Formats: sequence, structure tokens, C-alpha cells
Amino acid sequence: MSATVGSPSKTILDDYARVVGEDVIDQLRQLARPLEGLKVVHVNSTRLGGGVAEILDKLVPLQQELGLNSRWEVITGEGEFFQCTKSFHNALQGHAVNIPEHLLRAYENTNSQNAERLRTVLEQADVVVIHDPQPAPLLKLCSNRRGKWVWRCHIDVRQPYRKVWNYLKEFLLDYDASVFSLADFAQPLPNPQYLITPSIDPLSEKNMDLPEEEIRSVCRQFKIDLERILLLQVSRFDRFKDPVGVIQAYRLVKKFVPKVQLVLAGGTATDDPEGEAVLEEVRRQADDDPDVHILLLPPDAHRTINALQRIAHIVLQKSLREGFGLTVTEALWKGKPVIGGDTGGIRLQVINHHTGFRARTPEGAALRIRYLLHKPEIMQEMGRKGREFVRENFLLPRQVREHLTLMYGLFHGDQDRIHVG
Repeated sequence: MSATVGSPSKTILDDYARVVGEDVIDQLRQLARPLEGLKVVHVNSTRLGGGVAEILDKLVPLQQELGLNSRWEVITGEGEFFQCTKSFHNALQGHAVNIPEHLLRAYENTNSQNAERLRTVLEQADVVVIHDPQPAPLLKLCSNRRGKWVWRCHIDVRQPYRKVWNYLKEFLLDYDASVFSLADFAQPLPNPQYLITPSIDPLSEKNMDLPEEEIRSVCRQFKIDLERILLLQVSRFDRFKDPVGVIQAYRLVKKFVPKVQLVLAGGTATDDPEGEAVLEEVRRQADDDPDVHILLLPPDAHRTINALQRIAHIVLQKSLREGFGLTVTEALWKGKPVIGGDTGGIRLQVINHHTGFRARTPEGAALRIRYLLHKPEIMQEMGRKGREFVRENFLLPRQVREHLTLMYGLFHGDQDRIHVG
């Protein structure tokens, strides 16, 4: 909608103010004022698929609106590079993975090639934020850097496979700061460590209110019966998300609640070469059950996911390892009780008997599903509590505030007193 003549233009921040309050937005503007014009570069390995890309897609424009010269760069690579980084991901989450030397060389060579392409941008930046292991070597390849460099880890690295961690650690020693999602994930590094939990954008297509007819249209498209109970898990087809365990839990529930149906909705990220294999495992486990809907969705199917979360009775995120779990946040924001794995950032969000339940096994998840289906008043109360919990803790303006505070601290952290605004 265009602004009327003589009135100030409406901004994204004005839209957020209606959700989180004017005082929160005023605080952001105050924090950002001393950082105006700061050159900030975020670097990750994919623009589509996964929580990091979703975060950056909203975080960067908000930083720009607050006056920072912020941009988002993506490194490119071939098959061996992503095989290596997927192995890193598995190893950092605790699997003993021996990575062949030729894949490690592909990893280092790919970063060298990307450094040649991005060197000018990176070396001239005031702050560079490197997301996860994929672009970690870029710092050592930019010898004329002038700004502060931050390594942002989104992965559950609570108990990493030490051989792989020790290899990656060599690329991280010279960073000016490191950021983890939870205190449990922090690893010994010779730099200041910060904790910033991820967040969702309440105004995005994935989280905004939808017309009832659009929601019903999605049900018709995927042959979902609105008259029956719907269980839903939204995630990449990744073994750490345990989609096979979700199907096992559904089958245990169905013995007692025949009218239940399950939707597994997700896709594969461009930097995840294992996605297709896991998808085939899931299809075999489903065994052509007409009440198990396996939806391979494109990365931009945000409104479809939104609609599915709104029609679900219970949302699952039965992860075995999880950095944070933005799909949990999304479901809570829509007033749904969540049954999640007892791991990572799910523990921060799913509070037993308040916003949902945590479960370690298919049997445990099935038991909690059956309990909730027999207690609709408790489901409703959990939904109310979950939405308010997200409003207070896990919306994008809070994450923006913490990024601004981090950047201010990088330049003024040695001062006894810091004045902002």
C-alpha cells in the first residue's frame, strides 16, 4: 500500500511494532543509531532451504532498515564440497565420521575459490558473520581484513566427534567472537562467546494469518481430511529429524485412535546430499499407508507449510539432534501443542505440561499424543501458552537486538561503560 501524500512512509519496523510493541522497536532504533553505516556481511552456503537461510532472509533487510550497510553472500561449491560439509554436520552432532582426505581438500579448495570471488567485500567489511562450518576457512584466506569476524554456529555441537572438531577448530582460532544458540553447545575457543537463540518472523508468509479458504485449498490439494485428527512434522528429510521414528509413533497411536492421519512435510536443502536417500527410507517405512502423506515441498512453499501447521491438531519435531528447531517455534506461534525430541533448542521451547511434551522414543511420543487427544482443554491451554512464550522470547526483533548488541560489544567491549543512543 502506498503512503498518502504528506505522510511518512510505512516501514517494516512499523509493522513489527504492532506485534511486539512500540517500545521494543524504539529500543532497536536506539541500539542501531551508533552503528549507522556499518558494513556488515553475512556468509553462508545456501540461499534456499534450512533455518539459516530463513533467518538471514529477514535479518539482513531489518539491519538495512535500521541504517546498517548489511548484505548477504552465499558461497558456491560442487558435490564433493557438500559431501564434506554434510559429514561435518553429522560429526559435529556426535557421529564418528572419518572424512577422506580428498573431501577435505575439496572443502579447502572450494573456500579458496570463494575467497577470490568475495575477498574485496569481506576485507572491506566492518563486521563479517560466517555461518556454520561451510565458509569457516574464509577468515584465514582474507589476510588484509580490517573488520571484526564472528563465527556463528547454528548446529548442536554439544558432543562433537573430536577428530573432526579439532580439524575445524584450526579455522576458528583467529575469529574475534563466536556465537552459539545454547550454552550447552559452546566449545572452548580463544575468543569471547555469545549466546543468541534463533527466532521466527511473525510477518513472513510462513507465520502470517491466512484466509480460511486458502487453508482448505491446501487440504484439498494434498487430500487431507479435515474431519480427522492430523499429526504433522515439518522438517528436511534428515536422519537427525527422525522421520522414521515419527511414522512409528503414528502407528502406535493409530491402534487406539483409528481416525488419525500423519503428514510429513519438507524438502531437501541444496547443501544436503543425503536428503534423497532419507526420503526413500521414509517412503519405505510408510509402506503405501493412505493415511501417511509424505510431501516433498519446494523451498518457497511457505504458505503451504503455514496452512498445514494451522490445521494440525498436534505438531511433532522428534529430532535426535537439533540446533534450535524453528519449526517448533512456528507451531507454538500458531497455538499448537508440540511433541519434540528431548534435545538442543527444543528443550528451550517445549516445556513439559505447558507448551507440549518432550519424548525420546516413538513409544514416548505416542503416549503423549494419546494423552493430548483425550484432553482437548489441555491442548487449547498449551496452545495459548506457547504463542505467548514465542511472543516474549523468539520473535525476530529480539534476535536483531542481540545482533546489534554483539556488534556494539565487538568495538566497545573493553570499555567499563557503554553509552548507546
